[in-house]
Amino acid sequence: MSKTEKDSILLIGGRSKAKSLALSLLAQGYHVTVINESEEDCEKLAEIKNLNVYHGDGTKLYVLDEAGAAECSIAIAMTAQDQNNLVACQICKKHFAVKKTVALVSDPDKVEFFHQMGVDSVVCAISAVTGIIQQQAFIDDMVQVVPAGYGKVQIVEIRIPEDSPASGKKLWEIDLPSEVVVGCILRRDQTLIPRGDTRVNSGDTLVVIAGSGQEMEAARVLTGR
Repeated sequence: MSKTEKDSILLIGGRSKAKSLALSLLAQGYHVTVINESEEDCEKLAEIKNLNVYHGDGTKLYVLDEAGAAECSIAIAMTAQDQNNLVACQICKKHFAVKKTVALVSDPDKVEFFHQMGVDSVVCAISAVTGIIQQQAFIDDMVQVVPAGYGKVQIVEIRIPEDSPASGKKLWEIDLPSEVVVGCILRRDQTLIPRGDTRVNSGDTLVVIAGSGQEMEAARVLTGR
């Protein structure tokens, strides 16, 4: 597959998470590049067919440049350090005009700050899992979409920007992929369990459960990016 802006994704850090995500994205036909500081991890990642691997610090501009960040449409930072993920996303956005940046965070209190600093999507496993534990309805929806014995499920937080085509629409009016469920909506200091007639507002953060790697398509539909 040719290396084009439309189908190129950059993964920064992540160790085992990078391997799992890279395999999933490659299987869907994306062109994937990984940057990793660990030489040992790079050697393991290099065993994956069609995966481009760069050894280096993904928060350094010259490393991102060498890895072809300017040719990528999505950059996903998932190092073990929240601050490094923020820096990597900011460099990708400001210096290489990457259309969509995604950052993994370990601290739920940082999610809003990351959005304010220009990160398009922030993924926090802790807050997502907490929501599942607290809301039985969330689990019920998950069971309906993911049959027993199915593969991996992705749980992501997607913030609705002001110019989102989904803003102002009811959930049933949004053409989400078939294996995507909006488990809850975080609206200021409220946690809402949505129904089909729940209206999505700009500024909302949607906690989305996605199967079959459809979290990327869900993000595109909900953000318009």
